[in-house]
Amino acid sequence: MLGALRRQLLLYGRQCGDRGAQVTPLWKGHRLKRRPCSQREISTSPRRNTVMPAWVIDQYGPNDVLRFNKNLMLPIIKYPNEVVIKVHAASLNPLDINMRSGYGAMSLNMSRDPLRLHTKGSEFPLVLGRDVSGVIMECGLSVKYFKPGDEVWAALPPWRQGTLSEFVLASGNEVSLKPKSLSHTEAAALPFVTLTAWSALVNTCGLHKDNCSGKRVLILGAAGGVGTVAIQLLKAWGAHVTAVCSQDSSALVRSLGAEQIIDYKSENVEEQLKQLDLFDVILDNVGGSTENWAPKFLKPWSGAKYVTLVTPLLLNTDRLGIADGMLQTGITMVTKAMKHLCDGKHYRWSFFSPSGLSLDEITQLVDEGKIRPVIDEVFTFADVPKAFEKLERGHARGKTVISVIQGHKYSG
Repeated sequence: MLGALRRQLLLYGRQCGDRGAQVTPLWKGHRLKRRPCSQREISTSPRRNTVMPAWVIDQYGPNDVLRFNKNLMLPIIKYPNEVVIKVHAASLNPLDINMRSGYGAMSLNMSRDPLRLHTKGSEFPLVLGRDVSGVIMECGLSVKYFKPGDEVWAALPPWRQGTLSEFVLASGNEVSLKPKSLSHTEAAALPFVTLTAWSALVNTCGLHKDNCSGKRVLILGAAGGVGTVAIQLLKAWGAHVTAVCSQDSSALVRSLGAEQIIDYKSENVEEQLKQLDLFDVILDNVGGSTENWAPKFLKPWSGAKYVTLVTPLLLNTDRLGIADGMLQTGITMVTKAMKHLCDGKHYRWSFFSPSGLSLDEITQLVDEGKIRPVIDEVFTFADVPKAFEKLERGHARGKTVISVIQGHKYSG
């Protein structure tokens, strides 16, 4: 109710311009006290105080569905644990490419509207982008750990509006204070991929600083965003890391701490792995046919785990609907888990999990110099479509970052 009132008052204020004109708005039949209009303080848009610039999509499809919107409504706090963040920098992930194309739309729309109160397509205009580094501008009543002016970073769940905008709304539980050793551009490269790696290694595999020393870990797809973070996290905890990547990326992954490099282009990966000792953990960022042969390189009957980040959950729900898709996914998971369990190995899926508490621990590791961002390229806010094109070509070495605060003007 208060949010609706504030939005209506701001809309009246927008009509007043910069001259401080007097208005007498009505709300539910009650005449409000006459007072001068004022602009909302958190907006940086000079001529508008209820809208902001953002990159949106109005339908799912290829890269040309991206549209620069100068008049997207400012996010308004609806729940007491929410915060409004002024975005200084964001970054792209393969998930953004998939979401732009409609991947996972069925499940994500269910999360946005569990009671199905809205019509089909109500998620549009949809803002993409999961990573944010910026400054808190406004806090809900129950937010105790942050205040306006705090520099923070976060990775937002995919059912929320994204970060390719001037401001973004986040839950206080998803936010953490930004590492002091990083700029906003550097910080924006880390949250989503780091939390994804953390979910796989810590939440799914049970690894942590006290039990990781000496563990042998194989990372498939080691030069991407998740892989580069996973290498650093494991090395900080004393693990032995073997990385599978191209020869072009070998210098990068070695500099991050990988002891052994497997070049998947030079010869058959399986033949190269047969020459090495078996592993305690395999982290698969590639998926596809790799899960048919990779688990055989785990130590049997030792609690060794194969964890993949490529799962059929969203694909099944898109194809079969929520109920049948969830059922099919459950059957697939149980079947594969039991098959590998009979061989004395554990088969697991892992998913990104937003967590401010996990980011607090990651912040400490970053400020201690144990994790650093790996950035492939930085784009301006006006060049977001080019950033998507670059990411879609694949074979990135690190993250694609969007610098928002340096200027959001768009001439197109």
